[in-house]
Amino acid sequence: MIGYVTVGSNDLEKARGFYDALMPTLGAGRMLEFGDNFTMYGTGMGKPGFAVCKPFNGNSAECGNGNMTAIACDTRAKVDALYAKAMDLGATDEGAPGVRGEEGEQAFYGAYFRDLDGNKLCAFRIGPAD
Repeated sequence: MIGYVTVGSNDLEKARGFYDALMPTLGAGRMLEFGDNFTMYGTGMGKPGFAVCKPFNGNSAECGNGNMTAIACDTRAKVDALYAKAMDLGATDEGAPGVRGEEGEQAFYGAYFRDLDGNKLCAFRIGPAD
């Protein structure tokens, strides 16, 4: 259902450096780039993507209160790896990896962090421990 999401940046080159280093943890990389304004990451065309951009209206990028992008992972180890890589790259911790709620078939295992511009992201896996 979701084609792609975008987060804004006031320093696109710095943001690209962060995501260029972070996205390979998920097997993703740069897929589309439009000059100095927009870069999309993903695992393949026609699959959901993640983009970082300068705001189209030319105003400063601002983080929304309550906005968050959640990135699905197929193992808890990938959640852990993505979170650890983000922390190594200077992200801000918003909640270390762990089960939220009860363990079981529908367990939610997630980790939360903010990128260098303050955009909130979550890496998650739903299901039992793998």
